[in-house]
Parts: sequence; structure tokens; C-alpha cells
Amino acid sequence: MDAEAQHTERDRSSHPAGSEEISDTEGTEERSRFALVDRAADRVPGGRITLTVLFCLFFLLLLSRFVIQPFEIPSGSMEPGLRIGDRVLVNKLAYRFGAEPRRGDVVVFDGTGYFGDADYIKRVVGVGGDHVVCCDRQGRIEVNGRSVDESTFLFPGDKPSEVSFDVAVPDGTLFVLGDHRGDSSDSRDHLGSPGGGMIPVDDVIGRADWIAWPLGHWTGLEHADDYARVPAAAGRGAPASSGPSGPSAADGVHG
Repeated sequence: MDAEAQHTERDRSSHPAGSEEISDTEGTEERSRFALVDRAADRVPGGRITLTVLFCLFFLLLLSRFVIQPFEIPSGSMEPGLRIGDRVLVNKLAYRFGAEPRRGDVVVFDGTGYFGDADYIKRVVGVGGDHVVCCDRQGRIEVNGRSVDESTFLFPGDKPSEVSFDVAVPDGTLFVLGDHRGDSSDSRDHLGSPGGGMIPVDDVIGRADWIAWPLGHWTGLEHADDYARVPAAAGRGAPASSGPSGPSAADGVHG
């Protein structure tokens, strides 16, 4: 009995020592981390406040570079959904992991060499392999033989297009139009320019998913559902037809 009692007593006395040793180690590491922060703070004007601001700026820089980037709308080419002065948040990861732009997506792209030396925001109407025609007997745009109802986002009073066109979209490119067709320089106006008015998918910066400013206009940008009912292209894309040209940077967005 005495031996058993002594054994129990030894077990009890050993536990606190072990716990205290672990606690001391963790405390030393914690103090070491704080000491590093304190030393860094001592070397910059403003101390911890400056370090906090610098960290936040660095985080925002990484976020803007790789994840989400804001752009300002400078023209009325995407009205009524996007108005002059709106700030949109562009999802830069939307097409980075195998996904491709879809018909109906609103995208921001680099128009250098195709539209002008600026970034632009437009709606995807045709993807690689599509046959896009304007217009059918009811005046609607037709993609792969199916007429598309654009009334949910088209600018009130605008026709789908005042310019007739019949184009085949090459693989790896996009045919894009502004929602305010009467005030948009888009693929229709650049059919005779380098690239035939088509935008390389590789030049797409991302998909516009939200309106962030002004606060009263905060909303998510919905996908145009009617484009989802367009059938897949029958074959691969071919060079686009020639048409009117007239490069302009008036529709460019500001990052």
C-alpha cells in the first residue's frame, strides 16, 4: 500500500513540472515574436501604427494584383447596368483555373492592339466557334441559330444593333458588345481592325462581379440567362468577316 501511494504521489508531482516547462517554452516564443515586432516598430517613424498601415497596404496590393481589382466606369457604354462613375470589382480568379468566359459575362480586358491602348468593359456575346448574326426578322441578335432576348439589360430604346454583321468567332477569342449599343465602341466597330474586332481570351483581366461604389448602387452583376440557352457551336471558329472600323479609347475603364 505504501509503495502504491508513493507511486501515485510521484505521478502527481511530475505533471505540474511538465506543464510548467511547456508553458515557459510557449511564452518564450511569444515574447520573441513580440520583441521582433517591437524592434521593427522602433526603426520606423510612427511605430506600430506605421507598421499596421504598411501591412494593410501590402495586403491590398496583393489582393488587387491577384484576386480582385477595382475599375471606374468612364462612359455610358454599359448603361443602364453600369453608370458613369461606378466602381466595379473585377474577379481576376474567375478564369484562372481552367474556366473560360461565357456568353453573357461582363468582362474587363486589355484592348491594346485591338480596341485601343486602354482597358475596356463589355458583355461577351460570342465565344470561340460561335456564329453571331445581326439581326433576325425580329431585330434580335442570333448566336448559333438561336435568337437572344437582351431586353433585361439592353439600354431602353436601343436596338440590338444598327449595324448588320455576320461573323464567325475564332477559337480563343471573344465577340463583345456594350449594353448601350447606341453609345458603345465594340466588336462591331473593329471588324476591319487588327484581330477582326475579336478579343483574345488571354487578354481578359477578369469578370466584373460587383458594383462597389457608390454605396447606393451596390449590387452583384447577374449573368444574362438567355445566353445560357444558346446551343454550342457546331464547329471550330473561322476568321471573322470584315466590317466597319474606327478604334477609340473612349470606352476604356480606369483601374
